[in-house]
Formats: sequence, C-alpha cells, structure tokens
Amino acid sequence: MSRHAILADGLVKRFGDTLAVDHVDLAVPSGTVLGVLGPNGAGKTTTVRMLTTLLQPDAGRATVAGYDIRTQAHQVRQLIGLTGQYASVDEKLTGRENLLLIGRLLGLTRRQARQRAAELLGRFQLDEAAHKAAKAYSGGMRRRLDLAASLVGQPRILFLDEPTTGLDPRARLDLWQLIQELVREGTTVLLTTQYLEEADRLADNIVVMDRGRVIASGPPEQLKARVGARMLAITARTEADLPAIRDILSRMVHDRVEIEGLTIAVPADTPDVLPTVVRQLDAAGVAPGELMLRSPSLDEVFLSLTGHAAPEDSGESTGGGNP
Repeated sequence: MSRHAILADGLVKRFGDTLAVDHVDLAVPSGTVLGVLGPNGAGKTTTVRMLTTLLQPDAGRATVAGYDIRTQAHQVRQLIGLTGQYASVDEKLTGRENLLLIGRLLGLTRRQARQRAAELLGRFQLDEAAHKAAKAYSGGMRRRLDLAASLVGQPRILFLDEPTTGLDPRARLDLWQLIQELVREGTTVLLTTQYLEEADRLADNIVVMDRGRVIASGPPEQLKARVGARMLAITARTEADLPAIRDILSRMVHDRVEIEGLTIAVPADTPDVLPTVVRQLDAAGVAPGELMLRSPSLDEVFLSLTGHAAPEDSGESTGGGNP
C-alpha cells in the first residue's frame, strides 16, 4: 500500500438542489485512524459512501489503497470493510451463519469460511452465542458481530460510520479496544463519530466537517490548541475560601478569571502556574477541594468551529459489511 491509504481531492456530491459534499479533501496515512466529526447533515456519511463506491461523486477524485473509486471500484471493494451506524447482519441467521454467508459471498471455500468465522467469533467473544440467532443478541453483541462481518475478507482499510451509536458505555469501551487492536495490526481506519471522546481516544488525526465542507483538520491536540490555552480550575471547599483563591489567581492572571459556583478557572499559559498557585494557597492556609489543570476539550473545539454543540445523534446512515 502507498503511504496514504485514502486520498480524496475535491469530492463533490449533490442531491437535487442540496450540496451534500462540497470539495472535500482527505489524506489518511496507512495504518492510522482518521476521525471525521460534524453535526447532522455535515456530509460525513455521504463522503464515506463515495469512498466505499456506494455513491458516485459528481466531481473530484479519490483513491483507496491506490485504486480509483470511479474506474476501479471492484478492486477497492476487495480491500475494504464497512460498518454502518446500524447492524446489517441477518437477524434470522445465527452469528456463525452470518459470517459463513459473507465468507462464501467473498469467494472463500467452505473450509476457509468456517476457519475465518471461528477466528472472528473467538476474537469478538461471540463463541458462546455463535449458534444463537442474531435477533437474540444484545446491542453490543450485534455491533461486535457487524464489525466481525466487515472483517471476514481481512480488509486493509476499514470504514466505520458511527459504529458505537446506541451502545452502552461498557460495550463502547469493548469496541474501542477492538478497533485499537486492528490498528496495531496495520489496518487503516476512517471513523465517523458523534462521540467526541471517541475521536479523542482513537484518532491520530481529525477532520471537522460542517455543511459539506472540511472546516478544520489536524491531530486532536493541535485542534485543541486552536481554542486557547490550558485552564487551571480550583474548586473551593467552602464559600468562605473563594475570596482568598480569587485574590491569588487574580494576581497571577489579569486577563480572565472565570467563576462558576465554588470553582474559579484561569488560563494556564506557563508551566510554572500550577506549582506557584499551590505554594501560594499553602502560604495562605487555604486547602482547595479540587485543583485541576486541563486542556480544551474536543467539545469546546467543536463548539468553537461550528458555532454549536456536538450532535446528540445522527440522521445519516449507511449499511455495513463488505460493500
């Protein structure tokens, strides 16, 4: 594979009078994770559908694993896996039967399909449920089966379109771990997500889309740095401690002091802010209830870039499995 597993240059897609994707450029190095963030209708899923050859772009070009998505769609489909927002497995079939079916459709022999299904059922901790119909699976189990289905063909590039939508926190963490394992083994992942924590946890680079356009891109820490400095937040034990804490922080930082309830926050532009504050609090005989030095969150980045908070759900959807 070339240095970049996915390259897109000026992708455009219209639906009637709606410009869903407006000259989108992407570059995903091999063996990395690109997180694509954006509000509902930002064009994330439409972009994924073009890159996975499910939609033809109206303009622009893109290559996946070096193959053109327009003229070499067959080659692209042989090398990718796709998991959409909703499980695409057949609920009437068992977990094993779903994987066997996909394996046979991909051209594996019966023996190869059985071996691959057994490997994936074990890896995704679905052995005990292998003979149960998928409709009896929990939400987390269905998502694991759906991801397993997208891996039957051992894809070099994996497209995950909001794969943890609707999962409980435990199931989400389990899926994150599986994705991290795949990346360590060399898989390239393009991940769209509505969970900013998910992008922060998994992505090497992030692209923020809004109204069909890429409005920002870069590593998570670089995007956070665009919002502003780190913040030092001190929570007082009692209201009586607030004046002393405020005086100490005001002497050190003159431009901005934020007070909310018992918590006072100030920009922490220099590395010596934290130890200096601790010494002065100790000298004043003030013991804070909590003291925290934090970077801007991706939620703050999202709000700063798009003008609104991150979406709680998504209206776009794709199917899953191997295209």
